Amino acid sequence: MPIAVSAQIEGVAPGGYGTVGSLQDLIHKLENAAGLVFGAVAVIMFIIAGVLFMTAQGQPEKVQTARQAFLWGVAGVIVGILAFSIIAVVGSVIR
Repeated sequence: MPIAVSAQIEGVAPGGYGTVGSLQDLIHKLENAAGLVFGAVAVIMFIIAGVLFMTAQGQPEKVQTARQAFLWGVAGVIVGILAFSIIAVVGSVIR
């Protein structure tokens, strides 16, 4: 229980983990974590699409699959950018 109680104190907890002082801090930290996860997934998707392109060996079906993977990756990036933009706009209106 001592760690749960010290989670309410601002600064650094005994384990070296940062704590959250307010709801805005929590939301900001969650946004940063979501951005990292989003970026990692986007990079992995583009790597997979690149590997699919390299292993297609000119076969039309495999090239089409690689193109679809790339396009879905681009679509995911666009949706992610829109989501973070909406969060930024709502956050600026609220603050």
